[in-house]
Amino acid sequence: MADKDAAFRQIFESNSKKIYRLCYGYTGDEDAAHDLLQETFVKVWQNLDKFRNTAMISTWIYRIAVNTCLTYLRSEKRQAKEELTPQLAETRREEFSEKNEQIALLYKCIAKLEESERIIITMVLDELPYPEIAEISGISEGNLRVKIHRIKQRLTDLYNQYERL
Repeated sequence: MADKDAAFRQIFESNSKKIYRLCYGYTGDEDAAHDLLQETFVKVWQNLDKFRNTAMISTWIYRIAVNTCLTYLRSEKRQAKEELTPQLAETRREEFSEKNEQIALLYKCIAKLEESERIIITMVLDELPYPEIAEISGISEGNLRVKIHRIKQRLTDLYNQYERL
């Protein structure tokens, strides 16, 4: 049991920041992201004995996190969430420095992407290797590169729209 505790602590320390950013990218809400982070790692703890080492553990954890976020989003009332998120982002933006304002704006733009696009761009921002992103998202590496290019174009367009306001 002590070995499992130590292994889990190491896994959590190595992956929690990336998983938080992933959850935040899905929700655009700090509290929800923290809740989803906790829920993800509860599932990791519960299923750690079932991990088969056929993929990297970070890939396995990302899959758990993605499924947790998607389940959360399906259960949320989307319309109320969409109305609330921009207001929260505006309130928080006033509190950030200029650089943090840009980061907040980027996450606001990411929140406007489709679910599959949010997961991919979050992993790109986390600097995961493309083969790992392709494995997690279930698409070929070639298709992934095209998709990332399109996502970046869409984000640039969204970002520029906000900058003009």
